[in-house]
Order: sequence, then structure tokens, then C-alpha cells
Amino acid sequence: MDILKRLAHYREEEEKLRWEGTFGEYLDLLKEKPWVAQSAHSRVYNMIKDAGVEEINGRKKYQFFSNQLFGLEEALEKLVEEYFHPSAKRLDVRKRVLLLMGPVSGGKSTLVTMLKRGLEAYTRTELGSIYAIKGCPMHEDPLHLIPNHLRNDFYEEYGIRIEGNLSPLNMLRLEEEYGGRIEDVMIHRIIFSEDRRVGIGTFSPSDPKSQDIADLTGSIDFSTIAEYGSESDPRAYRFDGELNKANRGLMEFQEMLKCDEKFLWHLLSLTQEGNFKAGRFALISADELIVAHTNETEYRSFIANKKNEALHSRIIVMPIPYNLKVTEEEKIYEKMIDESDVADVHIAPHTLKIAAMFSILTRLKEPKRGDIDLIKKMRLYDGENVEGFNSADITELKKEYQEEGMSGIDPRYVINRISSTIIRKEVSSINALDVLRSLKEGLDQHPSITSELKEKYLNFISLARKEYDEIAKKEVQKAFVYSYEESAKTLMDNYLDNVEAYCNKAKLRDPLTGEEINPDEKLMRSIEEQIGISENAKKAFREEILIRISAYARKGKRFDYNSHDRLREAIQKKLFADLKDVVKITTSTKTPDELQLKKINEVVARLIDEHGYNSTSANELLRYVGSLLNR
Repeated sequence: MDILKRLAHYREEEEKLRWEGTFGEYLDLLKEKPWVAQSAHSRVYNMIKDAGVEEINGRKKYQFFSNQLFGLEEALEKLVEEYFHPSAKRLDVRKRVLLLMGPVSGGKSTLVTMLKRGLEAYTRTELGSIYAIKGCPMHEDPLHLIPNHLRNDFYEEYGIRIEGNLSPLNMLRLEEEYGGRIEDVMIHRIIFSEDRRVGIGTFSPSDPKSQDIADLTGSIDFSTIAEYGSESDPRAYRFDGELNKANRGLMEFQEMLKCDEKFLWHLLSLTQEGNFKAGRFALISADELIVAHTNETEYRSFIANKKNEALHSRIIVMPIPYNLKVTEEEKIYEKMIDESDVADVHIAPHTLKIAAMFSILTRLKEPKRGDIDLIKKMRLYDGENVEGFNSADITELKKEYQEEGMSGIDPRYVINRISSTIIRKEVSSINALDVLRSLKEGLDQHPSITSELKEKYLNFISLARKEYDEIAKKEVQKAFVYSYEESAKTLMDNYLDNVEAYCNKAKLRDPLTGEEINPDEKLMRSIEEQIGISENAKKAFREEILIRISAYARKGKRFDYNSHDRLREAIQKKLFADLKDVVKITTSTKTPDELQLKKINEVVARLIDEHGYNSTSANELLRYVGSLLNR
């Protein structure tokens, strides 16, 4: 579409959003659309809810946060259900500052930015529409015009509660411009915009010696004092502080705990009573959600200071930890790469997964249980099926450490190392080994990594490398085995037939001669040995397989190649073991013959067509797996 046509269309849409009328007309509108009078907290909650809610395994997933925040479903569910939802219902929680606490690059700023941009978009919709007194710099709620003694009657008729008092400026305007006739006061629809300072504000602390409280609450306009005659005339005051401009919406208080105390005291009154003091006026009503963010160290220091006790009870702390799921961490890197100028560089399959594994390992706490290691814990957290463990084990593991995910390597460090790899390698393709090498080199340059931590992280790089070795071998194995899934299925069916006959003490019928034969013990053992099943344990393993088949049959399900993790692993290893010599010779021969060259080209083609490699990364993978097999 032509950009000029789109601009014209945008202007038309903007014009449709405009509405202006008297207070009397606004009351008629309220009867049709009572939701326009909702509170700031209610508007934020409805914005999140209206974007869609999905329930997965008893947990709520809010679509509003999808595609931007990954692996934080539990933290976000807690935030919505324990803060936004009760706040929307006018419970006491709304009288608290929301403080997001978590490690650097954990998503706190992204979350606040999403709420801001979300509100800007939501107020353009029918359900998010909002109206204010025209000409008011604080975009004041029109219902503040209704006197206190009539508010109970108004509630009886409209079912809407009114909180807050008319500001000094609008009180003066009501008398001087409208002669006290409330029904004639002009009302208009507003659209939130941080750039235009409507409904969204951001306060960032600077040098306490130079920062003025006016940044929060506005200031006197000395050029107008001669005209209006007094500093206490509201027309001589600029209502342009962040608390003024964020009225009806949201204010982000960046690095709140670094702020000078005098700035924080204003929050006491605003959160508890819904008003604040500005200039020489009575208290000014404000309806806004205040979101702050900080890290754990600053929060602990703040709590330890007895002078801050009054503020402690006015703050709701919501931990925002690092993501602890490998697949979600991959999505974070994909998003960051897509937003960069290196999006066209080929990143070999599993590269981001291996980098994510390293990151997650640094964030996990060592399990207290003896039957589980960090790798198994990482897999369980990622939703993988680990033999012998279930969802109850995951719940138990999460209860072991309340602070899990509050430390470790941050996503920015990994992306910086990936970027460094791309730039240094000067080729159109990078792989997992390149990134692991870069992650290792970068540990020396990371200012907050101690020698003790470095030792620990080097061990995690080794663990991630071992995981990659297994993945790489399996990838090449699949490419070498023609019709891999078919081969695996045939071998498994053959094994199951023999197991069934063995357990039932029956014989098998030879498909060619038709004669009865004993179960093939050699075949069964060749598969079972791949996963360390001893001679003594073979009977129990085979019976377990048979029980699993029966359980599937009872439920009307078909037992297939993916139904038993250990059996699947055994089948894969058996297939690969049979091909190992072919792979070794083919990948490590410096001057392959015609047959070997044909095989290599077939494998490369399959890696490219079916597994997402390009020519460079496919050949690198083959060379690496060849070196692994020749060790």
C-alpha cells in the first residue's frame, strides 16, 4: 500500500476517535458505556484480560505478554492475579506502589514498556475509551464535577463510584468559564500517549542536589504571577509534573530506590489517599498506577534502612526472575537477533539452544535431591519427559529455592557474545561451537564474574558442549539413515514382537519359512545394551515395556516410537552403532572415493533440506562428528 494513502487512512481513523460534548451529554454516554468511568488499575487489568487468557496445565497464560516476554508465565500470572485483579476490584492492594524486583536484563523494563504501549493502543479501542475535562492539564475525571452530597444518589442511578475531588484549577474554571453550570462543562475523549504526556509518565532520578520536586508535582509559572496576582492562583501553576501528566493512567518510577527520600514521601499520600500536595493548594486527587523497578541488592538495602519503614507497607514487591526454560530462552535470543542488523546471518540449528542451555544452567540451583542432577532438572523445567519423574517432582524442585532465577548469566551477555562471533568470524554462518568458544572467552571480560564463578561457568560450558556432542551425533545419524523414522519403526516393531514372545514364553513364526522360532535374544540384547540394561535387569525392562503397551491399549492409544523415552534412545543408538563405521570413514577421509563422496553429498543435501543447515554449517557438522567418532 502507498505510504501516503496509509497516512490519509490514519488521519481518517484519528478523526473517528474524536468526541466532544457537554457534561450532560457525557452522562448520557455513561448510561450506554459505563466502563468508560473505570479506574486506572481496572483499565490496566481489563487491557490484559481483553487480549486473551489461555489455561495450560492449570496455569493461566496471558496473551498480552506473548511474543515479548518468555518463560515468565508464573511470575506474570502472580502479577495479574495478586496485584492487577484485586486492584481492579478496588481492594486495598491498589493503594500500593508496584515494585518489580529482579536481576538485570530479566524483563522488568520490557514489562513496563509493554504496559505503556498497551495502554496507548487500548485507549484507542471502544472498551478502553476514556474521557476527561477539556482544557485540564491533568486530564481530570469528569465525574469529579459531581458534588460530594450527590455522589450516593449518582451511585444508586449509575452504579458507578466516584473517588477524588475537583482540582483547584477546574474549580476556578467551573466558576469563571461556566458560571457554576456543571452540565455545560466541556468533556472530550483522550488517547494516552507518552510522547504527548497524556496519561503516561516516566520519572527517572538524577543528581539529588540538582533534581527538583517540580519534576514530580509541577511548579509555579512566575511569568503569570503579575497577571493573576498570587502564587496560590491555580492559573499561575504549571501542572506539568509526571504525577500530573500520568493521572488516569500509569507512571513508571525508574530506579525508585535510588531516589532522594523527599521524592518518595509524595508516594505515601498518593498511594494511600489518592492525592498529593502541589504548590499552595489543597490536596490534588490523582488516579494512577505507579510501577517501579529495582534489583535485589538495592531492595535489601532499602528494607534495612529503618527510615523507610513507612514506605515498606506501601509497596507490593513482585519478583521478576530470569526465565528457567531452555526453549523460552531460545525465543528471547531469536527476538533479539531479529531486531538487530545480523538477522540475515545463518545460525546453524541448535546453536541458540546450546547457548540457552548454558544460560539456564548458570541460573539453576543445585538440586538437594540425590537422584537428580542439573541437566535432568533443566530438562524437567523445560517440560521434557524424564524417565522416573513427573509434575509432582517439578513442583517439589521449585519449592527447594524461593530465589531461584534471581542470579546467573543474563540474555544480553549471550547476545553480545553471539554478535561478537558473527562479526569476528566474518562468514555468513555460525554454529554452536563458535558460540560456546565466544562465551568462554567473554567470561574474562565480564566485570561481575569472580574467579570462583568463572570456574563454575566453565563447567557449565563443558556440560553444554557434551549436550551438543550428543545432539550433533544424532543429527548426523538421522541424515545417514535413509528413511530414518521408517528404519527406527521397523527395528522397534521387530524388538517388540520378540519381547512379547519372550514375556509370554511363546514362539515367533519366521515370515519366510513359516517355521516356529525362539525369540531373538541376540537382537533384544543388542538394543538393550545401548542404554546399559544388564543381563539381570533385562527381564524387568521387557516386562515394563509390555505393561506400558497394555496401558496404552486400554486407553485406546497406539504404542509407537515416541511412547517410551529409554526404548527410543536405545533404538536410536542401535541404528547409529550399526552405521558408525560408515560415518567415521566417510567424514574423516581426506580424499574420499566416488562412493564416499556420493554419500557425503547425500547427507549434506539431507541436512540442508530436512534439518535447516546451509552448505557451510552442514559440512562443519560432518567434520566435527567425524572427529568425535574418531576419538
